[in-house]
Amino acid sequence: MQVSQYAASITPSATMAAGAKAKELKAQGINVFDFATGEPDFITPAHICAAATQAMKDGHTKYTPSSGLIELKQAVADYHRQWHGLDYAPASICVSSGAKHTIYSALLATLNPGDEVIIPTPYWVSYSELVKMAGAVPILVETTRKNRFLLKADQFRSAITPKTKMLMLNSPSNPTGSAYAKDELESIAKIIVDKNLICLSDEIYERLIYTDTPFVAMASFGKDVFDRTLTVNGVSKTYAMTGWRIGWTCGPANIIKAMDSIQGQQTSNPSSISQWAAIAALRGEQQCVEQMKVEFVKRRDYVCQRLNAIAHLSIEPPDGAFYAFFDVSAYFGKTFGNVLVKDSQTFCLALLEQGHVNTVQGSAFGAEGYARMSFATSMETIRGGLDALEAWLATGK
Repeated sequence: MQVSQYAASITPSATMAAGAKAKELKAQGINVFDFATGEPDFITPAHICAAATQAMKDGHTKYTPSSGLIELKQAVADYHRQWHGLDYAPASICVSSGAKHTIYSALLATLNPGDEVIIPTPYWVSYSELVKMAGAVPILVETTRKNRFLLKADQFRSAITPKTKMLMLNSPSNPTGSAYAKDELESIAKIIVDKNLICLSDEIYERLIYTDTPFVAMASFGKDVFDRTLTVNGVSKTYAMTGWRIGWTCGPANIIKAMDSIQGQQTSNPSSISQWAAIAALRGEQQCVEQMKVEFVKRRDYVCQRLNAIAHLSIEPPDGAFYAFFDVSAYFGKTFGNVLVKDSQTFCLALLEQGHVNTVQGSAFGAEGYARMSFATSMETIRGGLDALEAWLATGK
């Protein structure tokens, strides 16, 4: 039996592959410092877990509408109104089984075969594959460290063709942590309106900003932009709820209705119990978020200080999220053990197999010469992992 051409054309997730390789080594009894997965190490806050338990006791274990409970949609609407001044009706919200799922549903609901989607690089590993799975064409536009890995307005305009349908934007970014300031985002928003494009704005890290520059939602730049923006968010990163699998898209009611139809045939509803937990997350006390953010800031500062102190490594300090995206290109051409490091993939693989430190190659994010390290783990692991990284680098010849 053979797999389909469609399945064979899909590139496996690099972050998932790195995690799987690390698990193999751990199963052999090897201590691996694992920085591959973007998953907060904190336990989901107690009041959220309690809400899930109560939901089960109350019998909320049945099917819900395919696009989510009205109670959760209202909580999402209230959340975006409170934090960003955006006025979404429940009919303009589709709840899905995580942000990745809601992005795919949104792409299926808006793209036709051959449509082009502009994606600034570095980009989250799944963006381009999800676009291809929807039958469209990803157009990768390279950004530079000099510009803080942010798409400039002139770059965006130059990449637009008659086939361009959408811009996918992620702020703060996975993998770089870079976030757009208001004026930078507004210049892009004007082009979206001028060219009558769609913007899929992935704002999953919007509560995890570590600088004095406040987060700005793409849809906040007036009605013309609001009507052309699909806002993606969820509870995974903000509330340490990755395994609960709740994400959502806010946007025009006709697109949301189409997403509802797609999910009705594809997955039906997200977990009913997780939906009630998400309501508690959005409506409950928010001090838990601030407490986690304080720890992320400590980790960010320590990681940046350590990486910049290691010979020939350098990093642009992230504005938000929980990733360190650092330049490793100075080590290309060196030999570690019997392995010649030629690129970021061979660098990260050798680092894992020899140094037992798990990172993800920059090429997976469309940026050769870099590696991504998630600092969503304990300070003990971070210290040990950076010590192991520094010791391994010293063995290069």
